[in-house]
Amino acid sequence: MPERNIEFGKFGASGIKGTDAVARQLDVLAGGIVTPVTAKRGLMARLHYLTRTPHARRSAREAGLTVTDRTLKAWLDGKRTPTRANLERIDAVYRVVRRQNVAQHLLKRLNREGRGTRVEIHPLNQSRVEQRLSRVIEHRTMNVRRWERIVESWSTGDQQGLDDAWTDTIVDLGSQWGQYEYVTNVGFAA
Repeated sequence: MPERNIEFGKFGASGIKGTDAVARQLDVLAGGIVTPVTAKRGLMARLHYLTRTPHARRSAREAGLTVTDRTLKAWLDGKRTPTRANLERIDAVYRVVRRQNVAQHLLKRLNREGRGTRVEIHPLNQSRVEQRLSRVIEHRTMNVRRWERIVESWSTGDQQGLDDAWTDTIVDLGSQWGQYEYVTNVGFAA
């Protein structure tokens, strides 16, 4: 029954996995550099963020920024431009380091000293599903009090861990929790 949809969208329903919606919302709450990495301003902002302190450099190296110090200096000085593959790597490393840096602060804000955060779950879109095949799925809200596993999995990039943590959380919706594996949006603020 619920747990895992095998052929999602077979009859025309659309949406995204709930865990992807949660990760996207956590990324929005984490904030960060909005300018794309392909623009000089976005590239320089990311490089400065990743290289401003020895700790930041170490975190960037651990996250996968494996270029030499000489290359990094040439990029920062504007003497050389990174390749497309390196631009993608810089952006990915920036996201990983940013998540690690804000995870504890975000966790504290979401837990709110044990009060938790109210989460809105918007069901999947059934506008293209035949009437006889569609089902009634309502907009749901719930209060999540324990964000530790969710934020930890998100900050480390552990997709399976995030999926398991989110599934364990939505089980609190009761017997209908499987209807919310795919959603149009999951919204919360901190």
